[in-house]
Parts: sequence; structure tokens; C-alpha cells
Amino acid sequence: MIQLLPTAESIAREAGALLRNFYHRGVRTEYKGEVDLVTEADRASEALIGDRLRATFPSHGIYGEEGTREGLECEYRWYVDPLDGTTNFAHGFPVFCVVMGCEYRRPGLLAAEDGEMVAGVIYDPLRDEMFSASRGGGATLNGEPIRVSQVRSLAESLIATGFPSKKRHNSPNVHFYQEFTLRSHGVRRAGSAALDLAYIACGRLDGYWEFQLNPWDTSAGYLLVEEAGGRVTRFDGSKFALDSREILASNGLLHPPMQQLFGDMFAGRNLAPILTPAEFAARRAAHTL
Repeated sequence: MIQLLPTAESIAREAGALLRNFYHRGVRTEYKGEVDLVTEADRASEALIGDRLRATFPSHGIYGEEGTREGLECEYRWYVDPLDGTTNFAHGFPVFCVVMGCEYRRPGLLAAEDGEMVAGVIYDPLRDEMFSASRGGGATLNGEPIRVSQVRSLAESLIATGFPSKKRHNSPNVHFYQEFTLRSHGVRRAGSAALDLAYIACGRLDGYWEFQLNPWDTSAGYLLVEEAGGRVTRFDGSKFALDSREILASNGLLHPPMQQLFGDMFAGRNLAPILTPAEFAARRAAHTL
């Protein structure tokens, strides 16, 4: 399916140029819900991508974050995040991207079943970095092959995560963040799931986990990581699916220790102690820190 990539890259670059122009001149921002942002740039980017896909692949379906739902019964379906990292974008924080992932759905596949991701691109317009992958064709960054890192130890790893934009009190991720921060070389939270996965693929990050993502967040990155030699599963190591509400991605070597920590966390085992603010204040006052 390598022939899909040149078109996807071209469309992503065009959408990225549009986002870059919006970014430099500022955008109007609205709220989808409690704190979910949507900007005029999201909508303009999705409209552009939809127009280009319809013109080039009229028999393909489109599943977009901002509401495009058409041709979902087609053999090929594009998952589109026209602006991954909207909150960053709206605040002028320079970490966001365009995401396009193409899924092949063989005839007779049930609606609830995943097909096979066959092509994907993640484009960072501010750094002009195009991450691309095709099933069986490997993964590239600006045309050059990329591979995951060879870090084996959690203590030596740089990993990433993300937090929900609303109802954070219902998410347990702050506890996982604490445990991974204490055991790794560092945890980054940059605000773009797609770029986190792309950075796993090219070796800038060694591991990544997150709760409650959507198919447009993970479609292209899922394929990138696998084609770069990494591994993507649920937290317990079971098969990842596009509708999975959790994702664990790594260079493969870090999967066992990360899975072990997830198991310990869910079971309440071997948790690392950390001072409460009150304990910290008391020890500071007693000059015992």
C-alpha cells in the first residue's frame, strides 16, 4: 500500500501549512464541552483534508475528529485528526501535528472489528517533520528510515504520557505518572498523542502510555511504531485495537517492565512511597530533609 503515502504526505503538508498560518496569526477558540477546545483551524484543516481525500480516493471512507463521517462501509477508511494538540495550538505552545491513518477493511468485516492499518502519516508543520509508514514497508522520517531505541532498563528510559482534557478527577493517570516518574529517567507530557507515538518510532522516546484515546489519535502512530520495530498493546500486553481505551507503546524491550509496573499498580503492590505536602513541610521545619 506504499502508493497511498505520497498522496497522504502531500495532503498532510498542505493541511500543515494551513495550520502554520493560523498559528502565526492567532485563531478563534471555542469549547466542545467542559474544557475540550476546538478552533477554526481544526475545522478548516479537516475540511481541506476531506476535500483532497474525496478528490483522490472517491471510494474511500473518512472518519474525522471534528465530525466527518462518510463512507464508513468502504474497503478503505481514513482516520483523520486535523490538529492533534489543539490545546497546545490554542495557547501558542509549539507541539501539534496533522494525523492521517488508512485502514483496509476486507469485505465482510463486522462493523465492530478492526481492519488492518496499511498507511499512516504524522506531520509536524513547525519542525517540517513528516513521519510515514506503510504496512510491510517500514517507517521513515522525512524519507529516511527510522527505528525504535535499544534502551532496556526502565531506569534509563525517557517515556511519555498524556492526561484527559476534562474530568481529570476520574482518571487514575496521576498515580501512574508518579510511579513511572520515580522509576524512569523522566516522563514527558507534551500534549500530542500522535507525536508521542512518532517519537517512540524514531527513538526519541522509549515508552508511552495513555488512557482514553480515540482512533484518530492512534491510527497512524500505531502503524509507525510497529513498522519501526516497536510494540503496541493494551496495558496487560493483550492486542491493541483502534477502539481500545488504553495504549502501551514501547521499543519492545521496555514492554515487560512497563507491564509489570501496570500489574503492580492495579494490584496495589510495590508502590513507591512519596512525601505528602504535610510531611514535607514538617520535615523542612525540622531541618531533616
